[in-house]
Amino acid sequence: MLRRLLVYMLAAGAGLALLSARAVAAPVFPPGIRIGLEPAAGLTLSRRFPGFEDAERHVAVTILELPAAAYDKLMRSATAKDQQGMTDVQRESFTFASGIGYLVSGEVRENGIPAHRWFLIASAAPEAVPNLAMLLRVEVPEPARAVYTDAIVRKMLSSVSFRRVPLQELLGLLPFKLTAMAGFQVAKVSRDGVVIADGGSENPDKPYAIISVGRGAPDDPSDRGRFARDLLTRAPLRDLKLTLAEPIRINGRPGHEIRAEAIGLDGKPIALVQWLRFGGGGGFLRIVAVARRQDWDAVFNRFRALRDGVAFK
Repeated sequence: MLRRLLVYMLAAGAGLALLSARAVAAPVFPPGIRIGLEPAAGLTLSRRFPGFEDAERHVAVTILELPAAAYDKLMRSATAKDQQGMTDVQRESFTFASGIGYLVSGEVRENGIPAHRWFLIASAAPEAVPNLAMLLRVEVPEPARAVYTDAIVRKMLSSVSFRRVPLQELLGLLPFKLTAMAGFQVAKVSRDGVVIADGGSENPDKPYAIISVGRGAPDDPSDRGRFARDLLTRAPLRDLKLTLAEPIRINGRPGHEIRAEAIGLDGKPIALVQWLRFGGGGGFLRIVAVARRQDWDAVFNRFRALRDGVAFK
């Protein structure tokens, strides 16, 4: 009985060790990036570019996200005879965690130092991760090849994984935070800003707001009204008619408000407001809030509460 118990305990310990090893060997994704991998020992997340690096040995793993439409161009480049100074070029189909890609490798000279370079090209299945093509580049100078061997690099590349970036992670990358949602929900987040909507989906029949940041605003307050009008008139709207335009203060900062009416892209009448909040160095926060004209009076105070709840980090 004691012997059997000891066998069970040893088996359980081995199982826990295996689970622990699997937990450690998980793909790492740079913040906001849909592509990740299990970095080889010595590589850490880069602060200079999307990817990983060993700064001491000058080893870099660079991740480039592209629209799915770029995949064909990437493949034409990968199969071209001229590989931009790369010699001893090898090409092959390559299986990795999230699919099958095309791997190109060869020798290069970088700043007079010989190095080995790998390119992994792939696209994600649209149902898994929509509109994603990938170019992943690994560069290992010759002095580091003893540490980052071909086998280690290939094992790392085989771990490449795709994902949908969690909403809270994307929101955390924005330079502002939303402290009052006024009953709205997040519909879409990008690196440029966020779309807030009733019901949390992009539906032109529902009130929505687009919040973003930009640069290039004039420092002279007398030019800000013209700047605000120019921004709004670039919107793809028909029969745009301004009903109010005036400088205001938003959360203690200088701003500008424009209210307007127009015909939306679907041909239905809408009302909208654009708020700009100006910061230093030409920076500004922009909120454009839109609703059906018949819904405007009921929703405007909610838009204003949303505006007042946007705070810079």
